[in-house]
Formats: sequence, C-alpha cells, structure tokens
Amino acid sequence: MRRQMSLFMVIVACVWSAVWLSAQSAALSKAAKVRNPAALTEKAPETFKAKFDSSAGVFVIEAHRAWAPLGADRFYNLVKNGFYDNIRFFRVVPNFMVQFGMHGEPPVQAVWQNASLKDDPVTQSNKRGYVTFANAGPNSRTTQIFINYKDNSFLDAPQQHFAPFGQVVSGMDVVDKITSQYGEKPNQGQIRSEGNKYLAAEFPKLDYVKTATIE
Repeated sequence: MRRQMSLFMVIVACVWSAVWLSAQSAALSKAAKVRNPAALTEKAPETFKAKFDSSAGVFVIEAHRAWAPLGADRFYNLVKNGFYDNIRFFRVVPNFMVQFGMHGEPPVQAVWQNASLKDDPVTQSNKRGYVTFANAGPNSRTTQIFINYKDNSFLDAPQQHFAPFGQVVSGMDVVDKITSQYGEKPNQGQIRSEGNKYLAAEFPKLDYVKTATIE
C-alpha cells in the first residue's frame, strides 16, 4: 500500500512539474514575443472579445476587424501576448476619455516606440464606450488606446486618424470608475523612461490593468 501511495505521489509530482514547466515556457514565450513587434502580426478573428481585469473591476472590449483591420490586429496581438498586463490608466479626463497602453517596463516600451501602424479609414464614430488607438499624427499608432466616455464625434474627422476598432460591451460602469484624480499629470516622457517605477512613486493611486486576455 505504501509503495502504491509513493508511486502515486511521484506521478502527481511529475504531472504538476510538467504543468508548471509548460506554464513557465508559455510565459517566457510571451515575454520574448512582446519584445519583438515584428513577431506579433497574427491576423485577428473577424470579431473577438478581450477581457480586462483591472483594479477598478472587469470590463470587456469587443473588437471588429471590419471597423479597422490594422488596429484590430494590433490590439489582438498585444492582448494575446500580455502587453497590457500590469499597466496604468495614466490619462483620465472626465467627460472625455481614459487612455492607457504604455508598458511598465521601459525596454519593452522602447521597442514599440517606432512600431507604427498605417492609418485605418474611420468607419465608426467615437461614441461612448468605443475604443480607439491614440496617435501623434498620420500613421503613428503603436500601443496606446483610449475609451471614449461620451460621444466624441469631433474626433471622427478623417484628418485626425482616430478609427475605432471596438467597443466596451460589458463593464462600462467599471470604466467610469477608473480614478481621474491625477487627470493628465503623468508625463509620458517619464513613463517611457522610467515606467511603472515612476508612476507608482508619483501617482500611487492610479488604477491599472491586472491582466488582459482574449476570451
């Protein structure tokens, strides 16, 4: 009986070891991919959902390739490979929008800085709950996105290049609760150079994404 139990425990230990090693391997693979923009070019499903578990609660974004295919593909790859995990909602403007998408590790953010996407045509309006990539001019989208708090249709002009690729379909009340106490004070240059270390020290009550996953 004792021999049987010992054998059973060995088998259990081997199984758990294999599971742990598999999980570690997957995590390392994601970490490597997220540091290589050229590796994250998988075509997204025509429609998919991304679940964001945040410090404010859970919300779900449904993305549509037909709305903005390049933006939807980029978003899919970033979420699938853990880019948005443990990042802060660093720009929150009440009655306008909440913006996030700067990585907490400066070396990771640095490799994405010039991984710009060409613009998608604007086919949807920036209505409440719609999700759009931020930009710094034509063909400059990288990783930052924002969720509209209200109807911001003034952003729809083609020359502004704000093409929504999805919308919050669950948990918009959670998005509304994301703290706005710091407004636009966090400096993007310092986030780029110091990451979460700077944000945690200077803006400790910022809400953040715990994990983001494709459902």
